[in-house]
Amino acid sequence: MATEASARSNRSRSGNRSSERGAFTGSTGAMIGAAAAGMAVGLMANLGRKAAVQAPTFMAGDWDEALKAEHKATMALFDAMQATTERNTTKRSMLLMQLKHALAKHALEEENAVYPALRDAGQKEEADHLNHDHGYVKQFLYDLENMPKDSPAFLAKVAEFRSAVEEHVREEEDTIFPKLKAKLSPEANKALTAAMNKEGFKLA
Repeated sequence: MATEASARSNRSRSGNRSSERGAFTGSTGAMIGAAAAGMAVGLMANLGRKAAVQAPTFMAGDWDEALKAEHKATMALFDAMQATTERNTTKRSMLLMQLKHALAKHALEEENAVYPALRDAGQKEEADHLNHDHGYVKQFLYDLENMPKDSPAFLAKVAEFRSAVEEHVREEEDTIFPKLKAKLSPEANKALTAAMNKEGFKLA
């Protein structure tokens, strides 16, 4: 009898342990499933945000028109920055951050899609010149980031930066890009537009 009672007790303890393991496994599985679902939702939200950021460029049409739209948006950021005063340090910092992001995305589109297309079309010197300009864009951004936002020299540096960007934009819009677009077939222009948007989506 004692042996049977002991056996029943052992079976009961074994059953309890199995039940606990099952509950633990089920709980872990639920946690992993919830984490995976959370990651999927986060990924979809991020993709949606990227699509929303890139949408104005995508909707502008061909690659050259899209880049013109981005140039216009960049000038609007310069307008806002130049309308600030030395008391608007937080606003200056926020606008500078927006400008840096906009120019980084724009540069990636041009450097990874448009400028290689320029070189392939025989416009190597123009592509190298424009790419060289981008180095100075990074320098201006660096200088402004490291300058006190209430510095009397801040707006003078912004004005100098804007002037350099405007000259770069005029060269692209008035001469270099129209020449490239005329050289490319409709199919090649369409492919360049897709490639440019793909690069922009990476940093959107």
